[in-house]
Amino acid sequence: MKLYYMTAACSLASNIALREAGLKFELVKVDRHSKRAADGLDYLTVNPKGYVPALTLDEGATLTENVAILSWIADHTQAAPLAPPAGSLGRYQLLEWLGFINSELHKGFSPLFNKEATEEVRQYALAHLVKRLGQLQGLLGKRPYLQGDAFTVADAYLFVVLSWGQYVKVELARWPELERYYESIRTRPHVLEALKSEHLLK
Repeated sequence: MKLYYMTAACSLASNIALREAGLKFELVKVDRHSKRAADGLDYLTVNPKGYVPALTLDEGATLTENVAILSWIADHTQAAPLAPPAGSLGRYQLLEWLGFINSELHKGFSPLFNKEATEEVRQYALAHLVKRLGQLQGLLGKRPYLQGDAFTVADAYLFVVLSWGQYVKVELARWPELERYYESIRTRPHVLEALKSEHLLK
């Protein structure tokens, strides 16, 4: 099984989740500009959309998109559960969290990384993101994880998205509960392993 990634991108969530799940995989870096993968492949033959993550399964099929990959990992974990049971209310609440992180937070950061975005676009995106982060803090409260006491794949995804604040001057200190949550997850052994594997630890 191969996980195609770019350093510090959203694929880091799958990197974390695979480790938390106890699944064996090969980490394959993709060059952002040339789209060449470290295993010698043209990444566009793996994922024609051109972005990460992509997870090539042992049987040969390839999954793309964070929500799909994280859901697959949660259903194939060999270690601690990373999602509530299928069919339970908690499982649908997990999908609710994944949808919120993907559409409101992940995409909210995107214009701030786009060098071609005008200042007007950046300010609009920043205002929207600040609003959503405020809502997130209210929803999270003082819980250790998004769904209470259990770490899920949604926490892996949210941790990565929140980490992007350091690159675009969105300081988490503005939201104390989000900062607490982020720092707590950052100390998890498998999170540290994933960060080290992408050379993100100083």
